Amino acid sequence: MDATEAAAVGKAPHRPGAWPVLAWGLWDWGGAAFNAVITTFVFTVYLTSDAFGPGADATLGWALAAAGVVIALLAPVSGQRADRSGRRSRWLAINTGAVVVVSAAMFFVTPDPGHLWLGLVLLAAGNVFFELASVNYNAMLGEVSTPATVGRVSGLGWGLGYIGGIVLLLLVYLGLIAPDVGVFGITDEDGLDVRVTMLVCAVWTLVFSLPVLLTARDAPAAGRRPRVGLLASYRLLLGSIRALWRRDHHIVYFLLSSAVFRDGLAGVFTFGGVIAAGTFGFSPGDVIVFGVAANLVAGVATIAFGTLDDRLGPKRLIVGSLAAMVLAGTLVFVLHDGGRAVFWSVGLALCIFVGPAQSASRTFLARLIPEGQEGEVFGLYATTGRAVSFLAPASFSLAMTLGLAVTGAAGLEEVQYWGILGIVAVLLVGLLLLLPVRSGLRRDSAVVTAAAH
Repeated sequence: MDATEAAAVGKAPHRPGAWPVLAWGLWDWGGAAFNAVITTFVFTVYLTSDAFGPGADATLGWALAAAGVVIALLAPVSGQRADRSGRRSRWLAINTGAVVVVSAAMFFVTPDPGHLWLGLVLLAAGNVFFELASVNYNAMLGEVSTPATVGRVSGLGWGLGYIGGIVLLLLVYLGLIAPDVGVFGITDEDGLDVRVTMLVCAVWTLVFSLPVLLTARDAPAAGRRPRVGLLASYRLLLGSIRALWRRDHHIVYFLLSSAVFRDGLAGVFTFGGVIAAGTFGFSPGDVIVFGVAANLVAGVATIAFGTLDDRLGPKRLIVGSLAAMVLAGTLVFVLHDGGRAVFWSVGLALCIFVGPAQSASRTFLARLIPEGQEGEVFGLYATTGRAVSFLAPASFSLAMTLGLAVTGAAGLEEVQYWGILGIVAVLLVGLLLLLPVRSGLRRDSAVVTAAAH
């Protein structure tokens, strides 16, 4: 689509460096406060500490699982209703605002077993609101890009998310958590260092979300479709899925294949630190240093590889990235006796391809979605991902069990490196499921829209 064609459909042909694109990408930078600092590195670790009593880690798992079920049920309908109302930016603002409020409320979770459930409810609610906001955010990709720039724009956003998370993590770690006395005299007494970090995360999310919320414009009233009730929304959703299947099976095939390999990509970071510590002897500090390096490598690579997405197409980029990760993961397994140098070199090489595969997955779908259904289909994208989120953890554990049987080791801790093969297997299955999927540009929405009505 050139500038003339873009103008004809009412879409500005923004360059990847234009302000609307940067404003959109900054939401990813701000969202990393919840996605990385709260969910991955700080608040979940705080909640599962001894201060909250025994069994907190298991209870955390159930709380996050419940949040996943809610997301799977609500994401497609939430996106569909935003599509029909033409108010994506409004719903992005509402859900982002809810994430900010929930993040700030975590300040009141003091280290006491009686406050465990308050923390779990806030964390689960934050996950729901963050995912619903992400549906509308992803659906806006087509509004700030054209088919010629969508790879670079998506890569910019995803890369900013990686880098923003690490920048904020370093700021709060060095300024609040690591020192005995942090900035403003804050200490770890009564969990104050972590609780103030939650306030910092809330402010970070708010500040870096404002650019897109102030820049984006909703569709004019004339372009909106009639409101429907919640049950009618689910009936429309089923009709849309049937119409998508009749129109082009490959959208459905991609939703399924991407769900598998996206879970494998998530597994790389979920279990990377576990393997670094258990198999390669990394200390907790070493794991944090490696995590910073890995995220920086992934972020820079994601931004840089956006050009390849636009030139070669997202499918080739995903296939190449997954193949490289399968090879690198296998090398880590084979060379595990080589020590820390192996994990640093091959592990970082593997991380180069995580972000590009994630970003290209988003652009692949954006190129296929019928116009006007971006929110609904990205909602299905979130739902299918949640539906198979057990694959990487289960494969990791099953591979370790297989390793125990094959090697005759005395315990699972001696064969932890076999878990690498479980993650590799998920990536490989996702790659094989992707190969038959046909890529293409956005389809005409007439058939799907007619079926939905």
